[in-house]
Amino acid sequence: MSEAILRTENLTRRFGGLVAVNNVSLDIRVGEVHAVIGPNGAGKTTLTNLLSGDLPPTSGQVHFQGGDIAGLGSDRISRLGIGRSYQKTNIFLPFTVFENCRLAAQSRTPHAWRVFHRASGFPGINRLADEAMEAAGLAHRRERIAATLSHGEQRQLEIAMCLATQPRVLLLDEPLAGMGPHESQRMVELIKKLSEGHAIMLIEHDMDAVFAVAHRLTVMVNGEVIESGTPEAVRASPAVQLAYLGGEDNLHG
Repeated sequence: MSEAILRTENLTRRFGGLVAVNNVSLDIRVGEVHAVIGPNGAGKTTLTNLLSGDLPPTSGQVHFQGGDIAGLGSDRISRLGIGRSYQKTNIFLPFTVFENCRLAAQSRTPHAWRVFHRASGFPGINRLADEAMEAAGLAHRRERIAATLSHGEQRQLEIAMCLATQPRVLLLDEPLAGMGPHESQRMVELIKKLSEGHAIMLIEHDMDAVFAVAHRLTVMVNGEVIESGTPEAVRASPAVQLAYLGGEDNLHG
C-alpha cells in the first residue's frame, strides 16, 4: 500500500453553533479511489471545500505530500497539485472543449498573463490541453462548443480542465449527478482509469457506482466519520446500515 499523499487529522469546521465537519481523519493514496458517502447534510461537500481551500478549517490539519496546507487559499492549493470538480458544472459554455482545457492549462504557466501574445502560440500549453482531453475521453469533441455537449460530456470536460492543471489529487464532488445509465457507466470507467495515476476522493450518492470504483469508503453522518474501510467491511457494518443505508439490501444498489 502506497503512502498517503493527502491526509487529514482531526479536521473540524464550525459555522457558529453548527459543527459541519467534526474531527475527521482520513487519507488518500495514489492509485486508489477513496469514496466518502453519507446522507445529505453529512458534511461531505464541506470536507471537500476544506481540502480544496474553498473553506479554512476551524481546527485540525491537512497534510499534502508531507506539508501542512490547512488554511491555504484555493488558488495555492490548486497550484500545489490538488484539483476538484463541483456539484454544479463549472465550465466556459461559449468556448470550445479545447479552449476550456487550454485556459485551465494556461493558468499554471509563467506566461499566463502575457496579454499581447496569442494563446495558440504556446505549444506546451496546447499539448497539456490535448493530453487532458485525451485522458478525459473528449479528444473527438475538441472543436465542439461546450454548451452543445451532453450533460455527461460537460462533466467530463470539467474533469479534463482539472487534468490540464496537472494535479496529483482529484476531488470529485458528485460527478455522476443527473446522468443516465449510459453516461454514468462512461464516468465510472473514466474514474477507474484516472485512479491509476492519481489519488481520487469521490463524493457520490450512486451506490452502484461507488461500489464499482471505490477501493476504500468513509461514511459520514452529522459531520462525523462512523465507519471507514474496504467496501466489503463498510457493506457489512451494522452502524452504516442503520444510520445511512437503511438496511443491507440498499448497499447492493
